[in-house]
Amino acid sequence: MSSIQVVTLGAVAGLTIFLGLPIGRLQTRDRRIRIFLNGLSAGILVFLLVDILENAGGVLEDSLTTAQRGGSWGTFAGVSTLYAVGFGVGLMGLLYLAKATRRRRASVGPGAMAYAETLPGTRTEALRLGMSIAAGIGLHNLSEGLAIGQAAHAGEVSLALLLIIGFGLHNATEGFGIVGPLAAANVRPSWGWLFIAGLIGGGPTFLGTLVGNAVSSPYVFVGFLALAAGAILYVVGELFSVGRKLSWEITLWGVLIGFVIGLATELVVVASGI
Repeated sequence: MSSIQVVTLGAVAGLTIFLGLPIGRLQTRDRRIRIFLNGLSAGILVFLLVDILENAGGVLEDSLTTAQRGGSWGTFAGVSTLYAVGFGVGLMGLLYLAKATRRRRASVGPGAMAYAETLPGTRTEALRLGMSIAAGIGLHNLSEGLAIGQAAHAGEVSLALLLIIGFGLHNATEGFGIVGPLAAANVRPSWGWLFIAGLIGGGPTFLGTLVGNAVSSPYVFVGFLALAAGAILYVVGELFSVGRKLSWEITLWGVLIGFVIGLATELVVVASGI
């Protein structure tokens, strides 16, 4: 398989995120459905967070084991530092970016509170948080692209193809995660906004495949996974805050089902032999 074919298929795997985005155009007056969709979004993201930490932790543990067996302690130190710094930048970076954005727009209160339907700025805050989710998912998908590219770079074509199919299926559910907060705030995004969110969330799979097919580095892999984990944790905190204010019970049902959906797609990937 040529590099162009690998990168093209990697792009297809990332762009399946567009399959779930159109639900953001649907509107309902039923407050319970909107709250449930907010929880569903959080549940999908919680599963992604667990999955990301597991993958990044695996690389960290491998580097430690290698060092204990006579390998490089410098590699372990570098990977550990990237893990901690990346997580911190992803988490705190979104916090301070949100603060700066709200100051410029003179919004009222923290981002999560702006979801309350009686407060001004609901649309702006909902769109901002949705785009933050897209950015966090994009970092995660960049690491998936790296895995696809590195498999192809190593000559493992069958593994690369399985990764493309599995990640494509998995990414199809992530569009729901992006538009869930918009549904909770009863905000209908434009097609242009959905297109940009899809590119930010799914496009990095293409970039990761391109980079991974050229170079193989645990530092790059762990660094982007850690950034994604920190960003997603911040967003999950925002969604949970919204859920507590609206209906914690309905939110938790949404979280449960969203987590199960994420787990189901992961099991399909595992069953495929990846």
